[in-house]
Amino acid sequence: MSRLSRIRGRWSIPALIVVAALVAGGFFFTRSGDDPAPVQFKEANIDAPESPDSAQTVTIETRLYLPQQTPAPAIMLAHGFGGSLRSVHTQAEEFARRGFVVLTWSARGFGRSTGQIALNSLDREVRDAQKLLDFLATRDEVQKDSGGDPRVGVTGASYGGALSLLLAGTDKRVDTLVPVITYNDLAQALLPNSASATARSDATPAATSFGEDGVFKRSWAGIFFSAGMTSIDLSSPTGDAPEMGEEESSQNQAPVQQQQQPGGNSGAGSQPPPTPSLGACGRFTPAVCTAYTEVATTGKASQQTLDLLRRSSPVEVTDKITQPTMLVQGEQDTLFGLDQSDATARQIAAAGGKVKTVWYAGGHDGGNPGAQLRGEIADWMVFHLQGKGTDPGTGFEYAVQGAFRSSGTPSLRTVVAPSYPGLASGSTTERRSVKLSGREQVAVNPAGGNPAAISNLPGLGSALARSSSISSRLSLDLPGQAAVFQSDALTSQLLLTGSSTVKLRVARGDQTSGEAILFAKLYDVSKDGTRVLPGSAVAPFRVALPPDGSAAEVTVTLPPAVRPVESEHKLALVVSTTDQAFANAEQPAAYRISLADESISVPVVPGRNVTTGFPVAALWGIVIALLVLVAAGVVAMFRRRLAHDSDPELAEVPLVISNLTKSYPGGLTAVKDLSFRVEHGQVLGLLGPNGAGKTTTLRMVMGLIHPSEGHIRVFGHKVTPGAPVLSRIGSFVEGSGFLPHLSGAENLRLYWAATGRPLAEAHVEEALEIAGLGNAVNRRTRTYSQGMRQRLAIAQAMLGLPDLLILDEPTNGLDPPQIHQMREVLRRYAAAGRTVLVSSHLLAEVEQTCSHVVVMHKGQLVAAGEVADIAAGGGEATFRVDSPSKAAEVLRDLEGVHDVHEDEDAVHASLNGVPRATALSALVTAGVAVDQAGPRRRLEDAFLELVGE
Repeated sequence: MSRLSRIRGRWSIPALIVVAALVAGGFFFTRSGDDPAPVQFKEANIDAPESPDSAQTVTIETRLYLPQQTPAPAIMLAHGFGGSLRSVHTQAEEFARRGFVVLTWSARGFGRSTGQIALNSLDREVRDAQKLLDFLATRDEVQKDSGGDPRVGVTGASYGGALSLLLAGTDKRVDTLVPVITYNDLAQALLPNSASATARSDATPAATSFGEDGVFKRSWAGIFFSAGMTSIDLSSPTGDAPEMGEEESSQNQAPVQQQQQPGGNSGAGSQPPPTPSLGACGRFTPAVCTAYTEVATTGKASQQTLDLLRRSSPVEVTDKITQPTMLVQGEQDTLFGLDQSDATARQIAAAGGKVKTVWYAGGHDGGNPGAQLRGEIADWMVFHLQGKGTDPGTGFEYAVQGAFRSSGTPSLRTVVAPSYPGLASGSTTERRSVKLSGREQVAVNPAGGNPAAISNLPGLGSALARSSSISSRLSLDLPGQAAVFQSDALTSQLLLTGSSTVKLRVARGDQTSGEAILFAKLYDVSKDGTRVLPGSAVAPFRVALPPDGSAAEVTVTLPPAVRPVESEHKLALVVSTTDQAFANAEQPAAYRISLADESISVPVVPGRNVTTGFPVAALWGIVIALLVLVAAGVVAMFRRRLAHDSDPELAEVPLVISNLTKSYPGGLTAVKDLSFRVEHGQVLGLLGPNGAGKTTTLRMVMGLIHPSEGHIRVFGHKVTPGAPVLSRIGSFVEGSGFLPHLSGAENLRLYWAATGRPLAEAHVEEALEIAGLGNAVNRRTRTYSQGMRQRLAIAQAMLGLPDLLILDEPTNGLDPPQIHQMREVLRRYAAAGRTVLVSSHLLAEVEQTCSHVVVMHKGQLVAAGEVADIAAGGGEATFRVDSPSKAAEVLRDLEGVHDVHEDEDAVHASLNGVPRATALSALVTAGVAVDQAGPRRRLEDAFLELVGE
């Protein structure tokens, strides 16, 4: 077996474990609510030189998304590593709705683009992007600054974020850029820190790569290499290379003009040549493959490898970037930490560029930017490309995650400072010294560096956080392998913001010589001893040990982090000899570790809390005072409003929707003039294609969003946010978030306790009986199948036995037997006189489950009524008879009946308003034996006709 084959096998397991984390670089815009109408796009294949000195070409697949009005400024949107242009489809649509022409493409070696992956080489991937700039300059839809110079911004996440920096530093036609969760120096990102590095102040230039002294980030590097070894598109949740999915079907494409694209192939419909078969290096260039093999087998990088990584890094061109830049970096990112964004900010500012820096509570380990941050990115582009809106400025914004709530999610607030620390003469950084204590300790490195301590599981931190609130509590320091130094309990909160520094002494503990590889991390320790490692980040470093056995002194810069360390908590510095995410020392050794300075220097960046806009203590004082002063008036007003907002005539009607409309800025109308009524005992299916307005309607019914016009009444009461009548509604609209270590019954009781209502009103046993989980309710939910989790989620919605149950796609992810069981659950619930409203795209299932149906299309009502009547449509009917020819004669003689035809054992006719019972009576009177009579069409046929497909 070759050395490379052994390496590939070694990395296959971690690559499969965290493959979803790579997608964060391509999917940093996500959907919320109901899908708006799709945006039209055009496709084209563009040819680019394989390299500057090559006559061969590579083919780059592209998509051009068009706003409602053109010409308009353009945004080039690059995808993350392992993705393709399909990975950023939703984000491209969002930008197009903000008035931009959007160009997406699959980088060479990904998607359907040909060529080999050169890691954003200036001679390859960056030149490809320049070719795409040339393409934009030829498009009439794109606004121009001058001939050949389109007005354009560039953005992307991770791999795509680095491309945006490299392109801006190479081509001045780029007017602005927003790199997201990306790197400054790939060598420093994958081989961070060394013993020779000293702490840098906040005003010094960014740290440089440390050459062979860097400690190899083994897990993340292996994941990336494994991703490039495959031909799958990792941006697909299933790991497949998808064709057009439902969200980007061919009907969204604008008509294509068959014209010769500049430097490319003809028309959008042509496909690039198939990707070459994979060799030993997969889709990587031989140079990249050789470099990875070297580092993975030795743990160190030669100068040739470092030069290759640097040539693929933004640090090569940041001294040439003067365009306005918004840097977005994640606080939960063990791949590209905050130090990478910090270096980029300093370098661009030194070159004279305008820089705004945002740290958000996410990253490769922590998830994608949320709706608010996505809006900030779009606002940046609007101001700098369209000249509209408010100047976003050059401030510094960071997210502060606090203690976990009972729901399992952390509290979150945003702090804004006037400028990013160190970029201006008056730095906003303050440093606080915290005294540490601890004697000299011996830490042992085991033979082979195994077993190793755990600081993080790359890419899985966010998943664990969402499920059990333990993302930063993964760390495990093995006995005998670590030295621990701890502070006294803090007397006030310490808001750690940035890189702490500490001075250490390291000496031989035995006959060890040469150097030591060590790992430093700073914990937040609560009063009960629980340790949290902010950002799951660790600082690897090498220490050259003096040959005479004396101690070496080293200043260690810990990874940047944001963490509110509360009063009475402690800081704990742990220095370990191993870490499973890095290449560890193979030889057994022992080291004596002590503090060279008893204090650790902790950075603090004061700012304004924009989540509330006021200091928290002052705000609570104001709120309490106001509540005391106006409580009586509020209660009286609330009572009057309740009386005004109720309709006694509708007190027994579960749901009445009247002239409901929901419009958004920019002219998008999700729901328009919608009216329908739901009665007791009905199971009503809400149907419609994507973008029909179903989810928007359900959110308005639950009081989550305000209608623009019209109103909703539940049991006669008008629905508003927080209205008491909402307690009579049970809902399941998004995925369940059960605690895996608790049983199903325990999860339900915990959920009900959070409502503050008496347990006796929960009717837990009744809800569980309806859900039909049996003895499984006493098992931990981590053992549940998807179908069992769905049924438990329905049971949770049924707690309190609400009179109106609202379910959005309750059968998602279920197999046919589970769907059948779910159908029985809903029928049993409605059979007790309650009402169920179900939104679903499974038409056959709705036909079997629901008694009534409402069909929506483009936000409007197109049909409503009983399922059988909707399916029957224009009165088409089928009769199973013993004599089809005789039956056909009888039906043709009935006035109004037409389009009669027969087959082997049935006759079909359009009754055209004639009651089916009348036709049936005529057949029986004529002596025709009728075995069955019913509507001719299925609900699916009627649905497709109603929505015009």
